Amino acid sequence: MIVLAFALSLVLLLITALHVYWGIGGIWPGRDAASCARAVIGFRDVDEMPAPFASFAVAACLGLATLWPMALEGIFATPFPKAGLAATSLLIALVFLARGIAGFTPWWRRLTPEQPFARLDLRYYSPLCLLIGLGFAVLALMEFPG
Repeated sequence: MIVLAFALSLVLLLITALHVYWGIGGIWPGRDAASCARAVIGFRDVDEMPAPFASFAVAACLGLATLWPMALEGIFATPFPKAGLAATSLLIALVFLARGIAGFTPWWRRLTPEQPFARLDLRYYSPLCLLIGLGFAVLALMEFPG
């Protein structure tokens, strides 16, 4: 399970870094703010990236989630009991699973129709959210007795 914890933390760290990059004005994977927003936000008629505060807030949440698998596996000391870490991991799993499932619904497609986001979401973003959610669920469930 340590390999899964490291893999989850690494993926989340990379996603966190991307949100920090966008918060400081980065435009990848676009050519400008509008094309970047169409690739990573996808809401109808989006033409600019969210405010830096929003990107940094998401990065902070993801950064905290990055630490959770490591704490759950005892890789570093934490004041939280294992049962609390496991229960919180299940909540984190539910958030990622809900986002991953939402990406395959007609409701989400109507909400986020911009290209290339819609295509990238179906191909990468939603499946990645499902895998992250599944990883958190596996780690959490391994901590609950019998």
